Amino acid sequence: MNILIKNPTIVTSTQTYKADILINNGKVEAIGEGINPNNKPDKVIDATDKLVFPGGIDPHVHMHLPTQAGFSSDNFYDGSKAALFGGTTSLIDFVTPSKGQSLVDALEQRVKEAENSLIDYTFHISPVEWRDTTEHEIKECVKRGFTSFKVYMAYKAAIGLNNDVLMKVLLAVAKAGGMVTVHAELGDEIDLLRNKFIEEGKIEPFYHPLSRPWPTESEAVREVIEMAEVAKCSLYIVHVSSKESPVHIKNAQLKGQQVFAETCPHYLLLNDAVYQGNFEQTAKFVLSPPLRKGEDSNALWNAIGEGVVQTIGTDHCPFSFKQKEIGIGDFRKIPNGAGGVEHRLTLLYTYGVLTNRISLNQFVNLTSTQPAKLFGFYPQKGDIAVGSDADLVIWNRAISERISSKTHHQSADLNIFEGFETIGKPEIVIVKGIIAIENGYLANEEKLKGQLIRRK
Repeated sequence: MNILIKNPTIVTSTQTYKADILINNGKVEAIGEGINPNNKPDKVIDATDKLVFPGGIDPHVHMHLPTQAGFSSDNFYDGSKAALFGGTTSLIDFVTPSKGQSLVDALEQRVKEAENSLIDYTFHISPVEWRDTTEHEIKECVKRGFTSFKVYMAYKAAIGLNNDVLMKVLLAVAKAGGMVTVHAELGDEIDLLRNKFIEEGKIEPFYHPLSRPWPTESEAVREVIEMAEVAKCSLYIVHVSSKESPVHIKNAQLKGQQVFAETCPHYLLLNDAVYQGNFEQTAKFVLSPPLRKGEDSNALWNAIGEGVVQTIGTDHCPFSFKQKEIGIGDFRKIPNGAGGVEHRLTLLYTYGVLTNRISLNQFVNLTSTQPAKLFGFYPQKGDIAVGSDADLVIWNRAISERISSKTHHQSADLNIFEGFETIGKPEIVIVKGIIAIENGYLANEEKLKGQLIRRK
């Protein structure tokens, strides 16, 4: 489809300016004032008084994630639809093999599971053990265009790595030219605390954050930064939640070490007061790392402003209340996770841009440009530039809404942002030149087909 967007204010990570945008064959063909294409466009969109952003890129989602409570409630179709309504047009999910399964086989399996995504997607690959073939498998994944590898320092009984294996992964990924992303929590210490609380009859969600206190994150961050420095491996620390963690990250960055960081809207906008109450009120907030204090949120906003934190993902992993109920007698059994992919942009615009915590350009950088750059598919995505994919969000600054589990588009019947008021919303979302969202409705669904992104 040939689309002409007239009179918008274009916002990229570095510029804010007025110009028309011409889209042709799924790409941005021209940008300039008063564009008059040779051929009449199939559609002309008047975007006067509207903003246009590059489509959001969520660097951290878990669609169709297997757990003891069943799969997370959004598969790739449901999750990508929710993402579109929120202005996100690309996702980075995860490949987590079973023990004994090769990374390559697990990748091929996961690609098939994602085929019903409405938007483009790619993966971080998770080594969950070290076998004789692991280094070769890492090289093969990089060769195939999957250059980031997720490791867990927590969840030792299932997918977490001990430090000796973690070092082997860091060395192998560095040698292959990739990046390690890390869930940084001290798993052994957390397991001891969790088990201690249960033995004492402390079974409620209230004890979830107490079993994962801030030092279990910040010490893990410090530890893995030191290991990555020895291995000379680029490091990306996911879902940073505590005020102490950015201190270690900043110190490493000042020394010139390649350390990057991500946080999530829930760590910026919620705090641990939500764990006060009965199971029905509190279980939906069981996610890891847990929500912390208001002072932690303020420190994270400051770290974003200083450029210590480069991206904002969602860790989107929603579950229904029925699934959460599996842990009603043992908080350890509550499936960890919550939804957020639909609300990331509206929340950050309302509580970041409109409160002057971040600028419009920082907003775009955090939610689109930096994920594309760090994970190797910029400028195909993450920018509004001639030749880039026409993944665009036309933003109406005048729309006010209230977040509700009754009206959201994810599949779960829970929403951790229930009742939040937002200002500003995607009015039109364009995916590779196809109008996907228009005035609150999914459009052209039959034409939307997410593609696998292979990265540099």
